[in-house]
This record gives sequence, C-alpha cells and structure tokens, in this order.
Amino acid sequence: MAAEKILNSTSLSIEVRSGVDSKGVDTYAKKSFPNLRNDVVEQNAYDVAEAIKAVLAESTRAYFLNKNFSVINA
Repeated sequence: MAAEKILNSTSLSIEVRSGVDSKGVDTYAKKSFPNLRNDVVEQNAYDVAEAIKAVLAESTRAYFLNKNFSVINA
C-alpha cells in the first residue's frame, strides 16, 4: 500500500519585529492568520500579506504559507 497525503489546513504567517536583543539586533515573532482556503493562490496570499504589512506599526521580514497535511495509508 502507498502512503497518501491529505491537506487539512492552510495558514499565513508574517514575521513581525518584536524588539531587539542584548546586542541591538532586531528580533521577530510570527503572527499567524489561520483558516485560509486550502486552494489559495500564492500570489493572493502574498497580496494579503502586503496589505496586512501596510497597516502594522512594526516592520516585517518574511511571509510564510503553511500547509498542514495528514499522511495516511491508502
């Protein structure tokens, strides 16, 4: 039998500046936005992240599209 993956959920995460460390280097924390449609188009997710970035007080560093799968024995 072959294993098969099933897409369970999709979320968007944005790294947002959360402060500075003892050496003065910026630190970042991830802000997650769950429950995206599993068939989200990557460009649309990026455009949403850019819109969110525009209203945040702190700077951002990176965007992530997170997909959660189950692996089953088919």
